[in-house]
Amino acid sequence: MENIHPVNLSKTGPPETVLLPEDPLAIAALKKAIEEPTDRQRDAVAEVVANWPENLEAWACLGEVGRDRVESYAAYRVGYHRGLDRLRQSGWKGSGLVLWDKNENQGFLRSLEGLAKLSNEIGDVEEAERCYHFLKQLDPSYKK
Repeated sequence: MENIHPVNLSKTGPPETVLLPEDPLAIAALKKAIEEPTDRQRDAVAEVVANWPENLEAWACLGEVGRDRVESYAAYRVGYHRGLDRLRQSGWKGSGLVLWDKNENQGFLRSLEGLAKLSNEIGDVEEAERCYHFLKQLDPSYKK
């Protein structure tokens, strides 16, 4: 099986990495989970995470519907770390662009942004600033 990972090596700027698309079955299940009534959303999204633990969109959504700040923080952190793994598998070498306008990147970026926000909320200001700085490095057009 051939894996093609789009990495732009342009001489005019830093390389850009775009993650591979998520599994369409997982995306369909996640869409259905998000459409659940509010009191069922969290459990439905957690079921998607359990069935597709590599899905970055699902981790970001779990962070958004978590029962409390600690659960949300943990989901965002997992999404962020799984996203770093996926970026490396896609040819990312620790620097370069990972832009918001690419749908494939949004699960990772939403997890990183959620981690920044929750870190700030729980008083880990240094971690929040590191995350916000990283977001700006990945996409210079990023605004808090």
